[in-house]
Formats: sequence, structure tokens, C-alpha cells
Amino acid sequence: MARNAHFFFLFLLFLVSSVHAHNYEDALQKSILFFEGQRSGKLPPNQRLKWRCDSALKDGFSTAGVDLTGGYYDAGDNVKFGFPMAFTTTMLSWSIIDFGKTMGGELKNAVGAVKWATDYLLKVTAVPETVYVQVGDAFSDHNCWERPEDMDTLRTVYKVDRVHPGSDVAGETAAALAAASIVFRSRDPHYSSLLLDRAVRVFEFADKYRGAYSSSLRSAVCPFYCDFNGYQDELLWGAAWLHKASRRREYREYIVRNENVLGAWDTINEFGWDNKHAGINVLISKEVLMGKADYLKKFKQNADSFICSILPGTSHPQIQYSPGGLIFKAGGSNMQHVTSLSFLLLAYSNYLSHANKAVPCGGGRSVTSSQLKRLAKRQVDYILGDNPLQMSYMVGYGARYPLRIHHRGSSLPSVRIHPDRIACKAGSRYYLSPNPNPNLLVGAVVGGPTNTSDAFPDSRPTFQQSEPTTYINAPLVGLLGYFSVHPAS
Repeated sequence: MARNAHFFFLFLLFLVSSVHAHNYEDALQKSILFFEGQRSGKLPPNQRLKWRCDSALKDGFSTAGVDLTGGYYDAGDNVKFGFPMAFTTTMLSWSIIDFGKTMGGELKNAVGAVKWATDYLLKVTAVPETVYVQVGDAFSDHNCWERPEDMDTLRTVYKVDRVHPGSDVAGETAAALAAASIVFRSRDPHYSSLLLDRAVRVFEFADKYRGAYSSSLRSAVCPFYCDFNGYQDELLWGAAWLHKASRRREYREYIVRNENVLGAWDTINEFGWDNKHAGINVLISKEVLMGKADYLKKFKQNADSFICSILPGTSHPQIQYSPGGLIFKAGGSNMQHVTSLSFLLLAYSNYLSHANKAVPCGGGRSVTSSQLKRLAKRQVDYILGDNPLQMSYMVGYGARYPLRIHHRGSSLPSVRIHPDRIACKAGSRYYLSPNPNPNLLVGAVVGGPTNTSDAFPDSRPTFQQSEPTTYINAPLVGLLGYFSVHPAS
């Protein structure tokens, strides 16, 4: 009992350690603007980051005979990886579904960010029982440091199909299309129906031809976005989003039938492009908390266990906190865990609040929805500057932020300034330069500290810490939307 009391004392002390006021509305605007810097294809007239220009306009045509232009570059390179892009789309959509009402004038830009992705996802799923999952040879791309506008590396197209299954990437793509169909349900009913119909078809393919795409395409996708966690979670994740979007009984029955077979109870405190377990439990728990699906109560029990496992002071082997208060998980690009897990904390806190419930964490102690909100806010505030270095990890926000991010387009002179082509190896001098990047990728959140010392070198070569990704920003959009209206949470 004394240990539990000590834990809750540490938890409460942790929650009150954030002292600075932040302009969450400004950060929200910037976090969405970042996606414009990641666009591939023909840029629209209303493109706001003017240092970017058209790129990869022949994607798919020359190698596969299909139009695969558009979509997003996932990070600081020029490859279009379908697995993280689909997860990014799902999280942008979930951000809008749960927190769109708090985004004010930025809501239209958030919806635009989703549509830029879904227009591409419709292209990659246009051929039945096929999903084009990657454009660009990652090894060729990573051998160069060049602007996307100058790209001359291999634009090889990779796909999964009946012979080469990819239930993980196809299941995530189905989830993305289904989630986005909810975003467009009232805004564009025809487009919403198109997204949902395609989600159904893609999920059927994912479920019928089971297998991990990294087994079928290992030489292309590993070690970059290799599926380390198996494809079962993506099937359950896809079914959960299809049920939410369609309300069809078949998906509810699928979830019930497969809740144990597909391993819903493994690694409960993981959530990201590779592992959907915590997200599945939180998403489905909303139904339970609303009193509509008591037969799914195992998911809520697991969601509660997830919450208890990541609270400060619990000493869980998979979750640590830095001295400055940042969630830390082993591996690179730690901010992807920070934003994704914080999003789930905030989403679940809202579901609990509406149901007037708390989370039991043993020893007669419980954690309230307001405490979960404060924990999520503490992570957001760390990103925005409440940390030992007193620097924002979002480019362009605050007085001090990363200047040498690991990002080709940002680090090389813009085509508008330097119209002559910069060849593959000619960009190396910019990569190695100690000078700040010439182009601000406004809103980009970098990988951040990757150890428990809160240290950050602000150096291009340390890509685990200095590289931004779309799947870091996507959950943050929802978090910033909420805190822009509820800053005192």
C-alpha cells in the first residue's frame, strides 16, 4: 500500500511540473503546414511552403504502367513508403474525428492534409487484390542527398497481391480509408462512399490472403519499415475502423471472433506504424464506455492496463521517463512514441469523461480523466519547449528550435533560389555542413532525445534524433487541436 501511495505521489508531482504557457493554436497551424512540405507530385496553386516545387511526376507510369503520383514522403528522404503513410492517414483522420471541432480555422487544412493522402491511397488500391505499397528504391535513395525536385534515383514500384501477400500494410490501408470516410461523410458524401467501398475491398484482400509484407518484399522494405510485430494487429485494427465507419454487423462479429486469435492482448503499451495494439483497445473501448458493447469489455480492461502501464512511477520495463519528463522508449525517433501514446491518453480521457469513469490501477487507486489529460499535455509542452534544454522540438515554433534537421529538401537550396540541378553526390556538402538548413520545414517535429538524458545534438547525421516524420506529426494535430481550446487541462 505504501508503494502505491508513493507511486501516486510521484505521478501527481509529475503532472504539475509544466509551468510555461504555450500558443497551441500557432503550434497547430504549424503542425499541419508541415505536411505541405512532405507532398509529392504536382503541387496545388494554394501551396503555402513556397520553397517546395513539383516532384516525382512520373511515379508509377514508367515502371508499372499506373499513375502513382502524389502522396507524402514519409520523412527526410524521397521514398513513398505505404505502411507509415497509411498509418499517418489513419491518425490524421482520428485527430479530426475526435478533435476537429476544436481546430477552428485550421480544420479545413487538416482535412486537406487527409485528402492529399487518400487521393493517393485510392490510386494504390485501384487494381483489385493489389496494393502498391512503395515507390522508390530506398537503398538508391539513401545513397544520395538530393532535393525531391531533382530526383534521379530508382523509382521502383513494389506491390502486394495474392501471390505476395501483405495483410499488415493492406490492413492499415483499409483502416486509413475507413477512418477518412468518416471525415468526409458530411463534407463530401460521394467521396466518403468511395473511400468506404474501397476500404471494404482492401480489407477483404488483406484478410483473405494473409501474410506479412516484409516476408514478401523483405529486400525492399527492410530494415526501413519492416513489420516486426506481425500482421494480426492490422487486421483487427482495420476491422475496428470499418465497424466504426460502416456500423456493419460483420465487422463487429469479426472483432469478437478474432479478438484472441489475432493477439489483441499482446504488447498493450505499444502504438505506432508497426504496432496497433494500444490503439485497438482504446478505439474499441469507446463502444464499451458508451454502454453499447459490453461483450467487448476485454478491450476496455486492456485499455485500462495500457493506461496504468505508462503512468510515471510505475517502473514498467517498456516505458521510461527522462529526467525532464519525456516518455522514452528504446529505439530511434522517440517522438513517434511520445505523440502516439499521448494521443491515446487524451482520446481515452475524453471517453472516460463522457462516461463519468476512472481507470483502476490497483491498490484501491484510480486515475481520473483530468489526470490523463494533464499527462498528455505535459508531453506536448515538453515538445514545445518545457524541457531541460528550453528548446522547442517543432521547427519554427518558439525562440529556439532545431536548425539542422535531417531532411533533404530543407537542407538544400530551394529550386527557386538555385534552379540548376544538384546531383546525387553534389548534395553531400550540404549534408555535412554545420550551417543551418536554408529552408524552414515549418511545423516539423524531429525525433528528439533518444536517451534518458534529455540531450539533443541538432545535427543532420544523427537522423534518429534530427529527422522529422509524418507519423510523429499526425497524432500531434489532434492533441494541439484540443489544447488550443482547453489550454488549462
